[in-house]
Amino acid sequence: MPCNPFASKLLNWYKSHGRQNLPWQKNRLPYNIWVSEIMLQQTQVVTVIDYYLRFIVRFPDVTSLAAASTDEVLHLWSGLGYYTRARNLHRCAQQVVKEHQGKFPVHSLTAMESLPGIGPSTAAAICAFSTGKRAVILDGNVKRVVARYFAIEGWYGKAEVTRKLWQAADKLTPHQQLAEYTQAIMDLGATLCTRSKPKCEVCPVASGCQAKKQNLTAELPTPRPKKILPQQTRHALVLLDNQGAIQLEKRPDQGIWGGLWSFPEFSSQQALQEWIVAHQPLAKLEPSLKTTQNHLFSHYRLSLTLSIARLAKPQLAENRANYTKKLNWYDQQQFGNIGLAAPVKKLLPYLAKIN
Repeated sequence: MPCNPFASKLLNWYKSHGRQNLPWQKNRLPYNIWVSEIMLQQTQVVTVIDYYLRFIVRFPDVTSLAAASTDEVLHLWSGLGYYTRARNLHRCAQQVVKEHQGKFPVHSLTAMESLPGIGPSTAAAICAFSTGKRAVILDGNVKRVVARYFAIEGWYGKAEVTRKLWQAADKLTPHQQLAEYTQAIMDLGATLCTRSKPKCEVCPVASGCQAKKQNLTAELPTPRPKKILPQQTRHALVLLDNQGAIQLEKRPDQGIWGGLWSFPEFSSQQALQEWIVAHQPLAKLEPSLKTTQNHLFSHYRLSLTLSIARLAKPQLAENRANYTKKLNWYDQQQFGNIGLAAPVKKLLPYLAKIN
């Protein structure tokens, strides 16, 4: 079956302008493609490449990843954000090893979508890249291309708009050269059909683009309705011993910085001080060293006030037995083995100055 005009033009453009030398394109193995696709969710290619290369060196296959500790996986992921992806990646590897004998079920979209962290578009991309069989993708870049090409209005967080986009993407997807087409339409959205200042003058499919014809390129895709982000204030305790070890707490798997090690948090400065009195009465707060961090999330803004306290080494040694797997002390030399939350990484240069 010959390609439709959109696919033909796009594939011709891809031969000369597409990204064809990305690290995960070298062998087309399902494992490598899967790791890259999960990393590329919410993250640009230029950022992902170095993380991907380090990850593959440490975990060259699904078996080695499945056998790793969660802390090690989160450590290698640290900095990419959206840590639920890393936890799902780990869970998915364990499920593939346990239920599929270490082989991704790439010949079944349904089976792929049943794995943790793999939605319809990600499953389709993995299958198309690794098998060359027809599968329709609809990631963020493709949504933008499709919305403009067919002038589909409405925020695609709405089910009806998403349904129209899937139908339109299906119309464009050819029955041959699927791996090349899938990469090509991703590249088109990432490099030409960008969110702002799209390069319509060099777009290979501009002649058929309804948004361009109707002068709607700047309005499409329809943005998410604006909302005012609420502000939250929290207080964190940075407890140090006289040799630079830091007390850290493992955060719950759900929520911000899930599963990472961070400073213990409190709802108020009073609650923080009460904890010190109850658990570390010999620790001394240093008010002059107090500092504040601001963090922005998709659903709220966080102002985090960090209070620094010090504890003498002999007292620390006596208290070590009272700690648990969720609250423990770490020398900074151990940070290479655990996943650190953003507040810790952000504060380390400051701690180096005051120690």
